[in-house]
Amino acid sequence: MLAWALLVGLSFPLVKQLGELPPLSLTALRFVIACLGLWALVRRAPQAWPERRAWPWFAAMGACLAGFFGAMFWAAHHATALSMSTLHVSVPLLAYGMGLAAGVERLAWRLPAILALGALGALGLAAAEAWQRGGAWRFGVGEAVFFLGCLCSALYPVLSRRGLVSGRLPASAAVRTFWSLALGGVLVGALGVALEPVARLATMSGRDALLIVYLGLGSSALTFWLMQRATAVLGPASITAYGYLVPFVSMLWLFVETPSRLGWAWLPGGVLVVLAIGLLLIRGDGGDASGEGARRG
Repeated sequence: MLAWALLVGLSFPLVKQLGELPPLSLTALRFVIACLGLWALVRRAPQAWPERRAWPWFAAMGACLAGFFGAMFWAAHHATALSMSTLHVSVPLLAYGMGLAAGVERLAWRLPAILALGALGALGLAAAEAWQRGGAWRFGVGEAVFFLGCLCSALYPVLSRRGLVSGRLPASAAVRTFWSLALGGVLVGALGVALEPVARLATMSGRDALLIVYLGLGSSALTFWLMQRATAVLGPASITAYGYLVPFVSMLWLFVETPSRLGWAWLPGGVLVVLAIGLLLIRGDGGDASGEGARRG
């Protein structure tokens, strides 16, 4: 998951270089490229074509991906970056609550405390950026839609974990990644066709195409495969908690690009994020909170 956070954090500066290409259609294209890259692993795996009982789970996981990306791209035109980054810190705590309801998290105080510490750190990083940019927090329709997307993002690892421990999803991380991305890509692509000028994809340059291939393989296929690998060991809240490192990695990249923006305002949030991730690692059990009831499925 540390590798996952590094890949996701570095993907944001690259996405900004893609220009004005339609984002939903672009995401669907990335998912297609990711599936093509994963197929070499999937075709050799047991249950490459899942059993009938797995399809509702994959459909739900794909809907979560479509819901998150659809909400994110719509909200990007109706909400501030600060509002979205602030709302996104709720994902690990939402995943913990959903995980409790689904029986894949234990009721305890340590993990929620660590999640709250990481959330404070992520909020500190968002506040530092807002202070430098002169932004402000508000809550409107855009923020409400993005919060629905955050619920979808939190539900994805809960469904993955529950389906895995109950035996309804295949054991292969590659198979789980492939089919959730495939169905999610179909849904995101349908949204793109309905809402965007898809023909604008034809205007992409060769450089754009290379970036999309990299993002499809490195930022979609590899990151979701890493997440699915972690699902076999970690609870949903612990998995999503590593997302607190994403703004930290993006912050470090920002300092490399623009050293003049380095300042003390970033220190409190950065320290809290690193401390929270360190505590997650020290826990040793990694939040493997499926519980005996979940193992019985």
